[in-house]
Amino acid sequence: MKPALTVRGTATRLTHGGRTPAEHHGFVNPPVYRGSTVLAPTVDSLLNYRQPYVYGRLGSPTTAALQEALRELDGSAGVLFCPSGLAAIALALQATLTSGDHLLMTDVAYRPARRLCEGVLNRQGITTQWFSPSLGADDLRRLINPKTRAIYLETPGSQTMEMSDIPVLVAVAREAGLLVIMDNTWATPLFFDAFSYGADIVIQAATKYIAGHADVMLGIVSASERALPLLREYHRETGLCVSPDDAWLTLRGLRTLAVRMRQHQENARHLAQWLAGREEVQAVWYPALETDEGHALWQRDFTGAASLFTVVLQPAPAQAVAAFLEGLQLFGLGFSWGGFESLALPFDCSEYRLAPPRQPVGPCVRFYIGLEDPDDLRRDLEQGLRRFNAERD
Repeated sequence: MKPALTVRGTATRLTHGGRTPAEHHGFVNPPVYRGSTVLAPTVDSLLNYRQPYVYGRLGSPTTAALQEALRELDGSAGVLFCPSGLAAIALALQATLTSGDHLLMTDVAYRPARRLCEGVLNRQGITTQWFSPSLGADDLRRLINPKTRAIYLETPGSQTMEMSDIPVLVAVAREAGLLVIMDNTWATPLFFDAFSYGADIVIQAATKYIAGHADVMLGIVSASERALPLLREYHRETGLCVSPDDAWLTLRGLRTLAVRMRQHQENARHLAQWLAGREEVQAVWYPALETDEGHALWQRDFTGAASLFTVVLQPAPAQAVAAFLEGLQLFGLGFSWGGFESLALPFDCSEYRLAPPRQPVGPCVRFYIGLEDPDDLRRDLEQGLRRFNAERD
């Protein structure tokens, strides 16, 4: 028997987590177990669930391998899978809230999460109150009432990239006995350790960085010991599950997460700094930049930066923005992010944000920086800005 080795390095855990080659005839990767029916050797085993796997919807060695790898990565008590990031948000909220409950949610939350609260949760009798990401302790205390059950955080915000003072907000939530739910898709556990900051439930769209190859739809809900039983019960009773093929693809992507995130960060910082110096740009919202108003909070709490940021262009007509973006050769126009390819998305958050602290007076474009050569990406953007100027003039 090999001597035990204490492993602490993130890259090592990503490489070895959830792998048991000896159980699979020495193959490095666990196989894809496809199937619904799992046969039992005896009536007792069948009726009393005396075996590790009893039905395809309830898991397989493939999904178990991914769960174990993710649990080792984020330090949670357990991990549950959903067919998308939005489904993971729905699981976290619907499993922990009931009719009459009050939810506090950051006003920078992912827009589909807002629609979920304003639609499905509202019809179920759950009320949502939005708060500014810059909210302080006293202001948060004033928002809490006897029906408040949970607080939902996402930092930085999906589009305007605003930062929140997480330790302050979590401390107030703890005083009031609230569940703390965090969307950690932007940073991943590599750049922000949500559980060490007091989260009870952590959501990630594994569709993004975790899988990393733009070919998977999968959501992750990780939980503390406090929250896990509620989530497991709801997850089982509603039949939520993911395909073994998507679980296997996500496990494959997870192995290279550390090296991908380092390169994403390097490319993004290079381009964000370059864009910040362009005359066509009013501002770059990216907490890793020293000029960003959230930089101090990011520097204190995070160990790295993702490659998603927003550029506020100088005032210009819509056709100028279209000319800029539609002629790009290396940036696709798409809603997702987290894969190997660069993307751009124009947006206007003023139509749904209640009181955004950041009030752009020009068009906004969210850029996702992929794994291409950053000099090639810069040249592509430079040509796009020439088209922008031509249409603007």
